[in-house]
Amino acid sequence: MTKYAFLSAMMFLVVIFLQVVCNRICLFNIAVPFVFIYFILRLPLSLSVNWVMTLSFLIGLVVDIFSNTYGMYAMSSTIIGGLRKPIFTLFYPREDEMSIPIPSISTLGVSTYLKYMFTLVLIFCVVIYVIQLFTFYNFSLTLMRIIGSSLLTAVILFGFDSIVTTKS
Repeated sequence: MTKYAFLSAMMFLVVIFLQVVCNRICLFNIAVPFVFIYFILRLPLSLSVNWVMTLSFLIGLVVDIFSNTYGMYAMSSTIIGGLRKPIFTLFYPREDEMSIPIPSISTLGVSTYLKYMFTLVLIFCVVIYVIQLFTFYNFSLTLMRIIGSSLLTAVILFGFDSIVTTKS
């Protein structure tokens, strides 16, 4: 357990660093990658909801501090932390059949993991952009930002997960 706690702490620091770097990336003034979500996606399913939401809030708060965004990431992260388990059971109802309780490509398979990951990424992007704009004035631009950021984030997280799972 201490090995996993150490690896989780290292992943926490790595995804925070990557998010600080990715905050400078904005493709076509539409798509921004949110790589720190990967930490929330990879939390063990055996972890209690209280711990998941606490860790989700903590990582969102740290990203808020580095991004100067006043709690938007903390709120969005906490929401997907709370919705993570119900969404997982939506796509993979046989949780007891998993040998390793950590969602990844190797434990779930590519299609199930992509559905799980993309749903949470889409929810995160919808929440973050609705909070950020707090209006539906330019709905088409908001919709393009949600879709673009969701796709960019999903591609990066899928690549990141395929690298991490092949090394472990």
